Amino acid sequence: MDPHLLRTYLTVARLASFSEAARELGYTQSAVSQHIQALELDLGTPLLTRRPVAPTAAGERLLEHAGPLLLRLDAARADVVRMASAPEHGLTLAAAPTALAARVLAALPAAGVTLRVLARDAIPAAVATGTADLGLVDGLAAPSDPLRLPDVAPLTTRGAGEEPVCVLLPTDHPLARRPRLRLGDLADARWLDAPDAGLPLAHLRAANGGRGFRTALHYDGTDLHTLTSLAAAGRGLTLLPRSMATGVPGTAAVPVTEPRVVHRTELVHTGAPRGAAARLADVLTG
Repeated sequence: MDPHLLRTYLTVARLASFSEAARELGYTQSAVSQHIQALELDLGTPLLTRRPVAPTAAGERLLEHAGPLLLRLDAARADVVRMASAPEHGLTLAAAPTALAARVLAALPAAGVTLRVLARDAIPAAVATGTADLGLVDGLAAPSDPLRLPDVAPLTTRGAGEEPVCVLLPTDHPLARRPRLRLGDLADARWLDAPDAGLPLAHLRAANGGRGFRTALHYDGTDLHTLTSLAAAGRGLTLLPRSMATGVPGTAAVPVTEPRVVHRTELVHTGAPRGAAARLADVLTG
């Protein structure tokens, strides 16, 4: 399949409009229609209904493949361009907010760094497509177990640190004075659902056999201070690495000791890092 036709199809399906897709892609509406017709002819089946504009069953199946295919193509182009570019251009690091421990910040070069705080699922794609030189992803895992990352491109991952986790509770919470807690004891509590700022509730459910951890409030953002302020205000519990849960005003950080899980951080990159990226990678994984 021609990737240009595939990209046009993906845009039309997303916008549900030939004219809007033409405007976004910079084509005429006639050219967009010709792209879709050529792709349908190539595959031998209609992919879109026209009124309204919506994917057919075959079109829905193609959508499942189109996004990952185009991302792989973008990743391949970025990897070749990056390898061919001789001059060092500084360093762009993409990281989840809870991956930015004090030792990571201390290791950053004094100048020439761009730090992008992203949703953790967006970080592998940022590295694969070349918008970041290095990525720091994190999650809940058994000690020494690797994280499960989206399969967006051939990426290299290296362990960059592990630390215990704590549940963050307001100081007046009945469990705030406990020396330790089991994750299962908290399954029926009210939780903050903040998958891009704290540790996702899906990770907690997986560690607890797929049960519990209902959402009291959903936070759609990456600011850690907002998340901890919500916890202090009693809007719900959240699980954080110990270094980020300790010392938050109005809260108590209680260690979770069962099951045996840790906050794990991994460095993500393509090929062999060079220059500032290689030096930072060695510090973080050494």
